[in-house]
Amino acid sequence: MTGISEESKWKYSASENYRLNEPFPIIIRSMNKENPQIAELFDLIKQAKHLVALTGAGVSTLSGIRDFRGKNGLYNDMDAEKIFDINYFEEDPSFYYSQAGSFIYNLDEKEASIVHIVLGELEKLGFLKALITQNIDLLHQKGGSKNVIEIHGSPVTHYCMRCAGIRVGYEEAAAVVKSGGMPKCPKCRRVLKPAITFFGESLPAQALKDAVTESQKSDLMLVLGTSLTVFPAAGMPEYTLRNSGKIVIVNNMPTPLDRSAFLHFDDLESVFEELKKLI
Repeated sequence: MTGISEESKWKYSASENYRLNEPFPIIIRSMNKENPQIAELFDLIKQAKHLVALTGAGVSTLSGIRDFRGKNGLYNDMDAEKIFDINYFEEDPSFYYSQAGSFIYNLDEKEASIVHIVLGELEKLGFLKALITQNIDLLHQKGGSKNVIEIHGSPVTHYCMRCAGIRVGYEEAAAVVKSGGMPKCPKCRRVLKPAITFFGESLPAQALKDAVTESQKSDLMLVLGTSLTVFPAAGMPEYTLRNSGKIVIVNNMPTPLDRSAFLHFDDLESVFEELKKLI
């Protein structure tokens, strides 16, 4: 959900060079709704020793949450980069709260999609070991997932950037925003910031470390609803590939790693509806 910092742009360039110069285990099998070969996917899931999922905004569009760069994405009618810019937030936090109210502070009204639910069931059955998400909508938890690594942070906590130890939960903050206000620090009255990673901020160190560790251990990664354009999250599948693991991509837009995917599907809903029948 965050943008590409200058450091991340360098990482992206380095990653592109790696893809151009380093051999990947390339097996191209393009799938569609007419010939999904879900049984093959399910066999891979059952045989995997360390299955990991990486999810992006496309997973949550099925729950009615707009993505950023898609056909009906936020970039079409909002200055999304400005909304999540840390410098602008410090100057005028009211802009963030006025804009984000329509898609961050109504999450209690959203329900987990078939993708969230099936991933939760795969974890409960012992297949899915970890779930790395770029999303900040808390829907994986609603779907039943426990081991969720929120690499771009989460609005579950709001904190004061000046006073140490001041924390407010999502429900309390959302109630204030819905009433037209902004959550404020009880000590200094400064507007609280959600624990979402904004442009210009570093990713949560522990979450990033955990994501890299899980990606390196993974022998099968499901890459779901992400176009793999925002780093460092987009680099997680490459850790799996470098360690001789496989990736399966399910996304309705091209990604830089489509040629490296063991299986490729374009329709999340139909794939997970079929997986649901096999679980």
